[in-house]
Amino acid sequence: MASFAAARDRLCDPAAEVSAHWLIAEDGTTLAMVPEERRAWHAGAGAWRGEADVNSRSIGIELANPMDRPFPEPQMAALEGLLRGILTRWDLPPAAVIAHSDMAPERKDDPGPRFDWERLARQGLAAGQHGAVAADGPPLPETLDALGYPPTEAAARLTAFRLRHRPWGRGEEAAADRALAAAILSGL
Repeated sequence: MASFAAARDRLCDPAAEVSAHWLIAEDGTTLAMVPEERRAWHAGAGAWRGEADVNSRSIGIELANPMDRPFPEPQMAALEGLLRGILTRWDLPPAAVIAHSDMAPERKDDPGPRFDWERLARQGLAAGQHGAVAADGPPLPETLDALGYPPTEAAARLTAFRLRHRPWGRGEEAAADRALAAAILSGL
């Protein structure tokens, strides 16, 4: 969502039928909206690792950012602190940190290509590629299944994977996509 105020207003509007556990502004202001042990309505229709009810199995963090620029340092620092706490409190691995675009690739594109997933991965706060990447890898559909992507249209899954791990990728599936997906899977 484009601004903190707009996001807060929408997430608090009963008519919108959407909510999140946490909201982080570009200046790092962090607002607790729904207790983590309660269900929030942030995921919508989608799936992850074979589970269709993502809302009941996740903690939703909304980042107020229009997605047309990099996420500011204060916002990323606030997110990192929040993720450290969540991963510790709930004993979750970094691979449990996913994007809306991961679990609903046909509907969602956030946080978008300007979000710094590698920064989170370097700190152990999200899955990422570590070490050398081969020139090619096994079939991408099989690897994306194993990573947890829902069984949706192939182009949507490729776009979701690239948004997170290879935002500069364009066109048809490439050997680099297969190799990177395999490297990420091997690191889980």
